[in-house]
Amino acid sequence: MFLRLVADSFTRRPRRKLLTAAALSLGMAVVTAALSVSLDVGDRLASEFRSLGANLVVTPAADSLPLEIGGVDYRPVNAGAYLPDSDLPKIKTVFWHNNIIAFAPVLEISATLPRATTVGPKTKLEQPEIPILLIGTWASKKVPLPDGGTFVTGIAKTNPWFQIKGRWFSDETPIVRKEFPPYGHSYLPGSPECVVGEKLAARRYFFADQAVVSVISATGSQDMQVCDITGTVSTGGPEDEAVIMPLATVQRLAGRGGQYRKLYVSALTKPEDDFARRDPKTMKPDEFERWSCSPYVSSIAYSIKEVLPGSDVRVIRRVAEGEGAILTRVRALLWLVTFAALLAAALAVGASSAASVMERRTEIGLMKALGAGSVTVGFLLAAEQLVLAFVGGGVGFSLGIILARLIGLKIFGVAPAPSLLVLVAILALAAGVTLLGSAIPLRRASRYEPAPILRGE
Repeated sequence: MFLRLVADSFTRRPRRKLLTAAALSLGMAVVTAALSVSLDVGDRLASEFRSLGANLVVTPAADSLPLEIGGVDYRPVNAGAYLPDSDLPKIKTVFWHNNIIAFAPVLEISATLPRATTVGPKTKLEQPEIPILLIGTWASKKVPLPDGGTFVTGIAKTNPWFQIKGRWFSDETPIVRKEFPPYGHSYLPGSPECVVGEKLAARRYFFADQAVVSVISATGSQDMQVCDITGTVSTGGPEDEAVIMPLATVQRLAGRGGQYRKLYVSALTKPEDDFARRDPKTMKPDEFERWSCSPYVSSIAYSIKEVLPGSDVRVIRRVAEGEGAILTRVRALLWLVTFAALLAAALAVGASSAASVMERRTEIGLMKALGAGSVTVGFLLAAEQLVLAFVGGGVGFSLGIILARLIGLKIFGVAPAPSLLVLVAILALAAGVTLLGSAIPLRRASRYEPAPILRGE
């Protein structure tokens, strides 16, 4: 009989039930979309933030007196200690190796461009000898890993905001065919490739596929290096006046074989909170384990420092804190939208429930006159609302998944995957919102007295 009464209430008042279910469905659709995007937004934004550049920098621990302002190192480029590049594959063996998406070692030395005669657009120009910065790094290097695999990394991934016209240089010295008439030909190492800063290229009229000659003076030698320009780079920084070459070439010119001066690392992280900013040395064992098992930028830096002996790993705060601030605000906005949708759904359900109770006042009075207690009447009305909650929640979840896919594809280019956890949460929220919105009307219905109602009062 109880189920029959519940079913009968839907057949006799379908319009009001449909309006209530529609209000719930719309509210739950917005909540589903917000929750789905919120669960996925961390990873998506973390991937997007990698376009800001590296968020970790590794330097020799022997450099005890850094001179860095606003993330720019003002120490002489040849000063300080060096680190071996043979240890770099160990970075991909740390606990958070999957979160480390790229790294690029850097070695900078002073150099000069000799006097030259260049042909401008309308005239020949005598170019004087000028000092330049020579930067050695990886562009897209295949690094062999201890597990037998390879990892492709370089400055093209750690600094994707570098604007390159042409292409990046090859990290390996190209092999070219040399003709030796009448003896035939032979394959010999060619000139290394390089890219030139946009401002330097404009000043000296350097173009792609043109050779540039640099004289190295910082090492005390006068080694002359010729490289083939493959493109120009624009960064808005000192690289615009520099020549960027393969790391191995600069190591040879500087007499620093197998060494680098600085390492930039780009890692996927989660925003740091007060717990993440604590000193690991002051943590208890369980706290340290929780900290180490969270992809904080500081915990990843700690892991890298453990596998690179003699290194000092620092967080580039202006990048890491910017990522955390944006992610926190986006999540706060999504939670605000979720709360607003739940409140709107609760108000809609409350208004519909109040109107339904007023319409069924005579029916409620008759049930009580026949012996139904207040608990039975309240339970009956609550069961009707719960049925509406599960129907509206299910429909809202389906609509919300479609909305979440549209939002994900529009903003991130990737749609969030449906989650069973979100479905359970939506059904629970729908039931909670329905009962909360119907609480006052149901309480009023349970207090109806049958005699005044049946007398028409």
